[in-house]
Amino acid sequence: MTTERTRLPAAPPPAQNSPAAASGGSTSVPPQSSQQPTSVPPQSLQPNSMPPPALPPLLARLNETAVAFVEHLGQFGRMTWGALKAIFERPLEIRSTLYQMEALGVRSAAIASVTALFVGMVMAVQFAIGLQKFGGMEYTGRIIGLSFSRELAPTLTAVIVGGRIGAGIAAEVGSMAVTEQIDAIRALGANPVKKLVLPRLLASVVVMPVLGAFALVLGFGGAMLVCATEFGIPAGFFLRTALGSVTFMDYFSGMYKTPFFGAIIALVGCHFGLITRGGTEGVGHATTRTVVVTSIAILIADFFLTKMSILLFPNR
Repeated sequence: MTTERTRLPAAPPPAQNSPAAASGGSTSVPPQSSQQPTSVPPQSLQPNSMPPPALPPLLARLNETAVAFVEHLGQFGRMTWGALKAIFERPLEIRSTLYQMEALGVRSAAIASVTALFVGMVMAVQFAIGLQKFGGMEYTGRIIGLSFSRELAPTLTAVIVGGRIGAGIAAEVGSMAVTEQIDAIRALGANPVKKLVLPRLLASVVVMPVLGAFALVLGFGGAMLVCATEFGIPAGFFLRTALGSVTFMDYFSGMYKTPFFGAIIALVGCHFGLITRGGTEGVGHATTRTVVVTSIAILIADFFLTKMSILLFPNR
């Protein structure tokens, strides 16, 4: 009887670099999964790792405005402190200060004169017509004298002249900033605050009281001219009643504000000039912002300075 031998299938040879072949064992390696590891869903993250919720558009805008305002205050305060310290440093910037006094003060006399003259004329017309209804035209000079001495001459002059001075300072310093001249001053070892800010600050503080007194005289003259020609009030009577009602404290309570107004004009103009970026477009934005901020700052400072004068001289 012949038996047929069945042939078994040959086993595949073990891999040469597999751990089983190296150890001589017969353990098989489980096949690797072809699926990629899945990312963790956002819901499974911890609460602290989630991004903060977005603010509404209005609150986000208010937040940006508040942050920018605080940054401006910080830069403004640092520049002001640097200018005050530079006063005691040598050498003194006398020549630059005299040039700025001519540029900021003498060249602003025309606009201050026209403004004060016509404001005085308008006030004379308004008060004379209003008092004529009650038979009190003789009080026109007194009212105009007090209002001009306390408020209109210093404040209105500062607002009108401050727009011109502040815009000029911002444009000049801003042009130097965008053309990297301020960086060149720092590279040469000089202090830009001492070279640029201090002369303009001293010049504005000195010329604003002069412009305020000049505007006071012209405002009186314009009002006296209108009252004499239009309403028959003699010029001597108008001047006598106006000067009789105005005391030195009334004059001082208005004129003592002008150095503060001059400091505000110079510092605001220099601040926006130093931070100017973006070429000629940035210079235009800096000039516009300087005019707006200067006018608002002068009016706010006028309120607090008036309250201070009332507290210092309550019986004037």
